[in-house]
Amino acid sequence: MNLPNLLTLFRIAIIPVLIGIMAIGGNWVELAFLLYVVACITDYLDGALARRQGLTSDLGRMMDPIADKLLVGGLLLALAGMGGLRFYSLYAAILIMLREILISGLREYMASCNEKIPSTRLAKWKTGIQMVAIGFLILGLGRVYLFENATWYLGVIGAVLLWISVVPTLLTGMGYLKATILRIRG
Repeated sequence: MNLPNLLTLFRIAIIPVLIGIMAIGGNWVELAFLLYVVACITDYLDGALARRQGLTSDLGRMMDPIADKLLVGGLLLALAGMGGLRFYSLYAAILIMLREILISGLREYMASCNEKIPSTRLAKWKTGIQMVAIGFLILGLGRVYLFENATWYLGVIGAVLLWISVVPTLLTGMGYLKATILRIRG
């Protein structure tokens, strides 16, 4: 167990705390947002530290994408349940979740063939856009007193960003599916 793996496990452990604080609502949403930002920073730090300090491990390679999927998926489901997905962004969330389930299955299949599906730069951008979108959506649940209707605007920005993230989500999903089909065909 090393620091990058501990950061990944922290990201997983913070998910129920985030959802619980979001459920309380009101001014607590700002605390949820701050914890969410910390979780997002750990996503960057765990990989950067592992590469820089030569601490990459099979556990880390397996857990990092799982932690990302749990964080994004858990918060999208929580936001849906709390009415925080505006402007039909529920459908963007559904597309994102379907892609994540498909890719998990493809990765499992490829692992059974002793092969890997490497992450792409576009997939990293996809995750980044989704994480920024979710941050705005979390703030859209609360009582942010920046200006009148601030939470509405923050929710709209989050919804737009979530829809924008669907493009790289679907493109990378199709790329991974194509790679797996080519592997199956031999």
